[in-house]
Amino acid sequence: MSLLLRSFFRGLLFVVPIGFTVWVLVKVFFWIDELIDYGPAVNVPGLGFALTIILITAAGFFASLFLTRWVVRLLDRLFKRMPIAKLIYGAIKDLLEAFVGEHKKFDRPVVVSLGPEVGGEIVGFITSDDLEWLGRKGSVAVYFPQSYNFAGSLAIFPSERVTPVEAEPSSVMQFIVSGGVSRGGD
Repeated sequence: MSLLLRSFFRGLLFVVPIGFTVWVLVKVFFWIDELIDYGPAVNVPGLGFALTIILITAAGFFASLFLTRWVVRLLDRLFKRMPIAKLIYGAIKDLLEAFVGEHKKFDRPVVVSLGPEVGGEIVGFITSDDLEWLGRKGSVAVYFPQSYNFAGSLAIFPSERVTPVEAEPSSVMQFIVSGGVSRGGD
């Protein structure tokens, strides 16, 4: 993966959880107030999108530098200690890391048999192999993204009901999210 792309993904992991957490907190505390007018509007189509991509990529690049990693760790610890912010920040950071982090979680697509009584199967992704801490030894956690939605369900199944899928994880995710319309890679 190129340095530029890695930097962009690191930027996402750094900017989005903090940005979204701050956005939610600002909305809560300034619910009634209107946003400050920052002057005359600049209307250049695509400028906001381009600046966002550039800033996220730059943040990812600087977040990976030896000299600035302490700032990333400091902000991470700060947001993880704030009572309400840690819930929002932690959930968003974990979700983004599952998709674009160094240790992706949605990289093991599977088909889960619902058993002979139902006869159906569900396509999902194994997210955890060790559920002994939940008292579910021999079971795995399978995440089922929802079609046309940014949501999903997590279910626990006995390992013998889960069959790995020999396909690219991104193609399987595309297949699921599209409701089975897209075959991924098409």
